[in-house]
Amino acid sequence: MRIPETIRSKMRSPLIAILLAALTLSLMPGPSRAAVFNPQTATLDNGMQVVLVENHRAPVVTHMVWYKVGSADEPVGVSGIAHFLEHLMFKGTDKIAPGDFSKIVARNGGNDNAFTSWDYTGYFQNIARDRLDLVMEMEADRMTNLTLSDDVVLPERDVIIEERRSRLDNNPGALLGEQMRASLYMAHPYGRSIIGWLNEMEQLTTEDALEFYKNWYAPNNAILVVAGDITMDELLPMAEKYYGVIPRGKDITRNRVKEPVQHAPRKVTMRDPRVGQASWSRYYLAPSYNTDQDGDAAPLDVLSEIIGSGTTSRFFKALVVDQQIASSVGTFYNPVAVDMATFGVYAVPRGDNELADVEKAIEAEIAKVVADGVTQDELDRAKQRLLDSAVFARDSLSAGARVLGQSLAVGLTVDQVESWPDRISAVTVDQVNDAAKRVFDDKKSVTGWLMPPEGGPVTGAGAALPITSGEGVH
Repeated sequence: MRIPETIRSKMRSPLIAILLAALTLSLMPGPSRAAVFNPQTATLDNGMQVVLVENHRAPVVTHMVWYKVGSADEPVGVSGIAHFLEHLMFKGTDKIAPGDFSKIVARNGGNDNAFTSWDYTGYFQNIARDRLDLVMEMEADRMTNLTLSDDVVLPERDVIIEERRSRLDNNPGALLGEQMRASLYMAHPYGRSIIGWLNEMEQLTTEDALEFYKNWYAPNNAILVVAGDITMDELLPMAEKYYGVIPRGKDITRNRVKEPVQHAPRKVTMRDPRVGQASWSRYYLAPSYNTDQDGDAAPLDVLSEIIGSGTTSRFFKALVVDQQIASSVGTFYNPVAVDMATFGVYAVPRGDNELADVEKAIEAEIAKVVADGVTQDELDRAKQRLLDSAVFARDSLSAGARVLGQSLAVGLTVDQVESWPDRISAVTVDQVNDAAKRVFDDKKSVTGWLMPPEGGPVTGAGAALPITSGEGVH
């Protein structure tokens, strides 16, 4: 059973998570003066992009293939088909029997898995350097030779339905997060559940999966990212041997419904007997790096670090330390997306405090940010923490592959990733303050209240915060 990406992301090193959230990329072209991962790139004749991050500290590699397709690209009425196909990619080809892919990787000392988000689907293996050609051959094989029949598809449909029940339907916080996104995005497919709506999942067919596979899985819609103990002179011939022989697919255009102008704040209230501790959250529509017309994406990354990242943040000091009204509080913002992004705030009340008290206190702190802005000292410390995170992330074998793959899959460039230190260093107090005024617009927000049943027994354990990262399911 695959672990939801939103849960899996919390298992990662905090430094990697910080970097993923803090890639304050600019859409302005130009050479970078500082670098993050120093990748090398090439493009095969069939259009497949190849990216390498060298790391010779150990004789191992991370091999990833990212497809530029996710749940936001699904046809109406077949929600969950992107994630379903991710599962079905392990069901075999003429060369590899169903279920044998991961067994072969494991027998060779490696591990593998996959993940689906709104904008991309990825497959990866971590394995010894001398086994790279093995996993590359298998990954290339299933890019074009996947075989599906009702005998394997329909039982796997039951698996993803059970995954939804166990990971979402049995998790009040996940359910609330799903409902909040559906309210935040009134028309755009980012409001669609990645794993799928149950009534549509139950109707998915072998033909649906094959059609989606045929339309989206092609080398010119994929990115190969390898990190580890290998050079480009060694990698490129292997990539050409296994991936380069696959014919180029049709040219692909992502057609997304545009989000209309929003005129009123929304609120989602959910009571559930499994909730042991009430929680509060609010989502705001925010620009991504691809939709950043006002230059707010980088400043919003810094703003999130200032007001809601960790125990030294402004909101934590105000609500947890000084007022003692909350036991935890934080913010999140991940603008690596094809279209829009979400800026979120969340908190758990302390003791007998009510959600209304927490909401009032947070709104007061937001009002202070909008009215008075942040200070130069707050800005300097936040920027330094973000820059430090990039330095430490270089020690990770997979961090560069994940950051570059995610960024390229949504349409950003290698230079935009590599120039991050320069972009973040250039953020000013005025830019952060202007971005805060634009993002904290109640008309573009959804507030979530998660509570135990009114007057009923509490059977849950701890707070069930709504999904915050929204990165995907796995």
